[in-house]
Amino acid sequence: MEFFLMSVVLLAEDDERLAGLVKDFLQANDFTVVVESHGLNVPRQVQNLQPDIVILDLMLPGKDGISICKEIRPNYEGPVLMLTARDADADQVLGFEVGADDYVIKPAEPRVLLARIHALLRRSNREPVDTGDVTIGQLKLRTHAREVQFAGEPVPLSSHEYDLLLTLARQAGKVLSREYLFTTICQRPYDGLDRTVDVRVSHLRKKLGDNSDNPTRIKTVWGRGYMLVADAWE
Repeated sequence: MEFFLMSVVLLAEDDERLAGLVKDFLQANDFTVVVESHGLNVPRQVQNLQPDIVILDLMLPGKDGISICKEIRPNYEGPVLMLTARDADADQVLGFEVGADDYVIKPAEPRVLLARIHALLRRSNREPVDTGDVTIGQLKLRTHAREVQFAGEPVPLSSHEYDLLLTLARQAGKVLSREYLFTTICQRPYDGLDRTVDVRVSHLRKKLGDNSDNPTRIKTVWGRGYMLVADAWE
């Protein structure tokens, strides 16, 4: 567990008993945990602490988790894990839309929560197996720095968005299934229902200037998956 030693967790949770249990458990597993119980204070805490991961309750006093995630995302690239009692699909999709990386329903078994945290930290900090830069027309991915440029301009991406784009770019011209993309990026089995990949493809299209109604750069191949078109980046 040395990889995660002393990682800083910002836990935004207003249930004192639950916050205490989660804090004690994570500290026993070599995390430093800062608890914030009021939604209005969370963005400032994120800015000041720059934690390795934010665990964000959906329902907080002052400001809800969706609003907080949307506010912090432009300046925080670390993983955000939504921890909530609400299990509606619409809530989960909305969480992904505003930049959440994963979603755990309360009550979460502690070891499951720990495994999700480890997976998110592993993804956000790992170096790609192939460290060579990728250039496709005017699209450039600098793998060591995990930076993207298109037409000479930097493209700010979350860690998950970058990993998804890199996976697509390294296999440009090949249709990659949702299951393959999900298991590669999220490192857990695909249940056939999760829309994480679809949401992040939508984010990539928007950030890369692709037409969402008629995309030409990252195409949907119905019934099969997604494909990055190699000759559409000039």
